Amino acid sequence: MTTTARRPLEGMLVLDLGQVYNGPYCGLLLGFMGARVLKIEPPEGDVVRRRKRDVEPYPLVMLNSNKESVVLDLKHPEGKALFLRLARKADVVVENFAAGVMERLGLGWEALRAQNPRLVYGVGNGFGLTGPYRDLPAMDLTIQAMSGIMNATGFPDRPPVKAGPAVSDFLAGVHLFAGIVGALLYRERTGQGQLVEVAMLEASIMALASAVGALMDADGAVPERTGNRHPALAIAPYNVYSTNDGYVAIFTASERHWHSIARVLGREDLLENPAFASTPARAARMEEIDAMVEAWTRQRGKDAVMAALTTAHVPCAPVRTAREV
Repeated sequence: MTTTARRPLEGMLVLDLGQVYNGPYCGLLLGFMGARVLKIEPPEGDVVRRRKRDVEPYPLVMLNSNKESVVLDLKHPEGKALFLRLARKADVVVENFAAGVMERLGLGWEALRAQNPRLVYGVGNGFGLTGPYRDLPAMDLTIQAMSGIMNATGFPDRPPVKAGPAVSDFLAGVHLFAGIVGALLYRERTGQGQLVEVAMLEASIMALASAVGALMDADGAVPERTGNRHPALAIAPYNVYSTNDGYVAIFTASERHWHSIARVLGREDLLENPAFASTPARAARMEEIDAMVEAWTRQRGKDAVMAALTTAHVPCAPVRTAREV
């Protein structure tokens, strides 16, 4: 006899005031964990909803598909009163307004905690609830710029480039989700709710471990942008290589991977060569190794490259378009 496993947040109520990507992604994850999530929008709708008037934009559907929809005008006394009624019953509130917005509405953490001491209040913002940047407007683009992600993206001889996806929004959203789950565990142990706050800037900086590591290790030879190569230029092969029908990404993280790709390339002789015997040694010969790998990939299609390297247990992937995904 089989039984259906219960999801960990079943029976919990989440009030999701999130907008655009950051807050809504956190709410989506809480819904995946079994919570009942009410997406609360102002009369004019989520900012993303306003991008198209004839249909619901796909990002809106993608990030809110497991939620119930509620419209409340929190600036109106009746809308505020209804929200307070919901907050008294809720387990979690999620919001990612600019710092101070909910407090000015009389619906911030202190006000809601007075109504519901067990409430977990999750807030995502750009730069934190305190500090010199607190009141700076924040969107994914500006956080990518401020965090260093943009300066680390692109090629050495070209200007900084933003990362294609909204990485700062989603990094902060998953951090906020984790913090809320931790606060719910704390509540189970103590009976008390908590304020959970995640700054997009702080969440984004952690993704720069390799680039910051190169700086802190004082390797002045590493440029600020390294294209598709390792951010600290510490590993080879580690790049995107052309094929006869597109591109593939190849990454050798260990000696085993290097031994495998050398055999695939028909260069077993390199395995006995001291100049290629360690990760730092191979990194010093990056240009030579990249040319060797691409000479092999360029003669083959993506599928053939994938088949050969996957059989050899070398990490690799085709570079796919959004349509292919």
